[in-house]
Parts: sequence; structure tokens; C-alpha cells
Amino acid sequence: MPLHPVVEGIRKFRMATGFTPLYTMSVEEARKADSETEAEIWEWIKQPEEIFDLDIEGPVGPLTLRVYRPQKECDEPLPVLVYFFGGGFVVGSLDTSEAICRALAAMVPCVVVSVGYRLAPEHPFPAATEDCYAAVQWVAENASRFGADGERIAVAGDSNGGTLAAAISLMARDADGPRISAQVLIYPAMHHGSATDSMRDNKDPMFFNGHSVPWFWNLYLADPADGASPYASPLNATDHSGLPAALMITAEFCPLRDEGEAYANILSAANVPVEYRRYEDLPHGFMSMAAVLDKAREALDEIVAFLRRRLTVADMEETVSTADRSNDSHA
Repeated sequence: MPLHPVVEGIRKFRMATGFTPLYTMSVEEARKADSETEAEIWEWIKQPEEIFDLDIEGPVGPLTLRVYRPQKECDEPLPVLVYFFGGGFVVGSLDTSEAICRALAAMVPCVVVSVGYRLAPEHPFPAATEDCYAAVQWVAENASRFGADGERIAVAGDSNGGTLAAAISLMARDADGPRISAQVLIYPAMHHGSATDSMRDNKDPMFFNGHSVPWFWNLYLADPADGASPYASPLNATDHSGLPAALMITAEFCPLRDEGEAYANILSAANVPVEYRRYEDLPHGFMSMAAVLDKAREALDEIVAFLRRRLTVADMEETVSTADRSNDSHA
């Protein structure tokens, strides 16, 4: 299937204006370029009532969280979503996930807590996972401070943020807490060193591609052997049972597509409730195009519906026992 017409238009614009892939840059240049293209705020979304940053005690020092509190219609505590931004563990920031965090806070509604975890190569694996797990622990214990319910927590992220969401779900299960009710994995990297068809086929330099993936992994891992850890490569876990219900979103023209689908399959085989959607004719990172791309807004609606189902049921234990995987693809 050819690229979506809107995406093809973006591709042509990038070609005409001299777009440079991040993997051809230094880390400093890549971070500067990434910060200059951060997603715009989606104006059609009702904006949160309050957004503020706070520092908590992280594994090696202060860890910054950004809290999004939606406008509330009642005094009941809201569920909470802990969000991990994407950027290959190397680029990205609290600012680059601003649009989706605002949208999810307003649309679910829920309190969203975005985590300013440490970046590689200065802080290689497992720094990011340690920071994100510490943040989820803190949120579970302190959710009531910002009107949230620490018993109803979901994790989510895009790209490597999805990797972190899957890893934190594994860590929380292995450490017997905090209890996570749902995980949203948006085109995540699930296995270091993948040699899948989607990795080989997607090499377009105008988008995140099969050259981008090893560049980021090489910066994230101080030792390639670290990639064997299930907290770096969630597909490597020997046991995937007992994990929270998952929504897996992939894209046709994404190098990570096949490993995302493989993870959905392995969760389903372990009797974890999974909903899987592959969005046809779209590349990695398409959620950032929601201001101009209808199918990105469709995916956003799907994430919202999934989180509402998984976070607003009083007794969520009964939903955990029933696998409800759907293999639909969105054309």
C-alpha cells in the first residue's frame, strides 16, 4: 500500500527542504534538531486545568515529573497515566510529548504524569528504566496529592517510550508492585538486534527507519550484551504472564512493526488481554501528525477508549482474566 497522501506530502516537503536523518548527526546535533521539531499543541483538545513540574528523589538525584490535571466534573479521584516520551533513549524531552499528554489528560480524563528520565549515551541502560520505575512507584504512593487514584495506574509511551512502558510493566510484576492496570505501547522497540522483514524493508531516509534503530541502540547500550535483558528487550522475557492488559499500535512503514506484532502475539499466548492495531499506509511517529492526519486522531481515540475501559471499571480483576485480543488492522 502506498503512503497516506498526507504523509506523502510531508515526505515531499522534507525532500525539498533538505531534511537530514538524525542518525547522520552527532548526539548534540540530533537533540537540537529534535527539539526544533517538537509537536504543536492540538488546539481542538480541551486544555488541562493545570500543568506543573515537580522534582522527586530519583535513583541518583532529582527526577523531574510533569503533571497534567484535567478539568474535573466531580470530586472523585481520577485514574493516572504515567507517560514516557519517545526519542530512542537519546533525544526527546518532556516538551516533545506535550501534545499527546495534554490530549490524553483531557480526553480520558485522567491525571497524566510525564517522566523526565535520563538520556543515553551519558546515562546508558538501565538508567532510563530505573528512573521510570522510580516514577511509577512514587506516583502509586503519592497520587492523592494531585487528585489521582494510586490504585488505577496505566503506563504508556511512543517509540522507545513504549519500550519503557513494557519494561516497567515487567519490572512491576517481577517486584510485586506497584500494580499497573494497563499498558499502551505505541510502535515500540521490543528486541535489540532485530532482523525482521519490517526492519529490512523500511529504509526511507525521510522517516525513522532501519538505519535509525541500530544507531539509537548503540548509544543506549554501553555493552551490546545488555540488550539481552528483558528490561531492555521485553521480547526476551522468559515469562509474559500476569502482565497488565495491553494496547499495541504499529504502523505499516515502521521498522519496528514486526517486533511489536510479535510482542502482541506473545502476550496473547500468555493469556494477557491484548488489543492490536496495525495502521496501514503510515510510518513510525505518525501520532505526532495528528494536527493534519485523520488516522492519527483515530489512533488517539482508540487509545482513549482503551484507557477508559481499563481504568474506569471498579473491579478490574475480572477483565484481567479474559483475553480480548483483536487482530483488526486499520486501512
